[in-house]
Amino acid sequence: MKLGIVGLPNVGKSTLFNAITNAGVPADNYAFCTIDPNVGVVSVPDERLDWLAQLHNPKKLTPAVVEFVDIAGLVKGASKGEGLGNKFLSNIRTTDAIVHVVRCLEDTNVTHVDGSTDPIREIDIINLELVMADIEMVERRIDKCQKAAKSGDKRFLQEAQVFSALLEHLNQGKLARTFDGTEEEMALIATSDLLTLKKTIYVANLAETEINTPEENRHYMAVKALAEAEGSQVLPICAKLEADIAELDDPEERAMFMKELGVSESGLDRLIRSSYSLLGLISFLTAGSDECRAWTVKRGTKAPQAAGKIHTDFERGFIRAEVIAFEDMKACGTMAAAKAKGLVRSEGKEYVMKDGDIVNFLFNV
Repeated sequence: MKLGIVGLPNVGKSTLFNAITNAGVPADNYAFCTIDPNVGVVSVPDERLDWLAQLHNPKKLTPAVVEFVDIAGLVKGASKGEGLGNKFLSNIRTTDAIVHVVRCLEDTNVTHVDGSTDPIREIDIINLELVMADIEMVERRIDKCQKAAKSGDKRFLQEAQVFSALLEHLNQGKLARTFDGTEEEMALIATSDLLTLKKTIYVANLAETEINTPEENRHYMAVKALAEAEGSQVLPICAKLEADIAELDDPEERAMFMKELGVSESGLDRLIRSSYSLLGLISFLTAGSDECRAWTVKRGTKAPQAAGKIHTDFERGFIRAEVIAFEDMKACGTMAAAKAKGLVRSEGKEYVMKDGDIVNFLFNV
């Protein structure tokens, strides 16, 4: 999973990136401090995997990972090449989802690119640039379809009609992901590489004193309402607080610090969980003395395709999957005890993977 962290200059974007990746990216108080996209790979916290590792004491422990890309700040006119323009747009195009950081805190010590705190204005600025870039792509798609339709193929005529309706939607300043199309039309639109189709999590950067009571912050509530209207998610996070937490290497010291602040889990954990939910992802587990590993797949993935994540031969020669739910395994304590209770199931090609399944794939090629 690859998440692009975006936002206007000086909203706390790089501070948040530093905190969740410990990458040490400069986060000075001026625009375009981050010139090239900085990439950090973060292990996905998973207590289930930790428990399996204690049970098996494997030679190797491999958690699922999330790749965060800190993309340079955007300004008005990016779609026309202003600021870092096309560089910003091309970097965001390669991500699976967008983490859009907006400033919901009042801090006179930090320069604001537009002079005052207004997260809705920030969102509109970036969304408008993404919409304008999408308009150009849709216009090219329509032109291509109309030329192809001259051969008499009605399929291209229908495609041109769908994208023409989408163009009208975009010209109103609306996002492609809010277009009210049929399932078939949305599947067709999904074949295009549109920026405003990408699922988005709005990260509301709050002050330390507000993190436990975000509903009392009017800026946060405005972002929350906007997110709900467009089917996105919103997370209240204090970037500075996350940076302070990240500086503590000792897990016990970190846990004590978070407890004092009344914070039950880090912003990183919440962000990863929200990302999995937003993108419809789950994790299944494989365990043994050689390796304990978490694998990420789309919700609804069937057993052979999940096996293919491990190796293509596993999918090609799939016979069956031996599956046990993690909670059943934990309750039994060992695989032998679980088998004695009949909790290890034999599943075939139509089995749909569940989050937390512990699996052993049998195959023959």
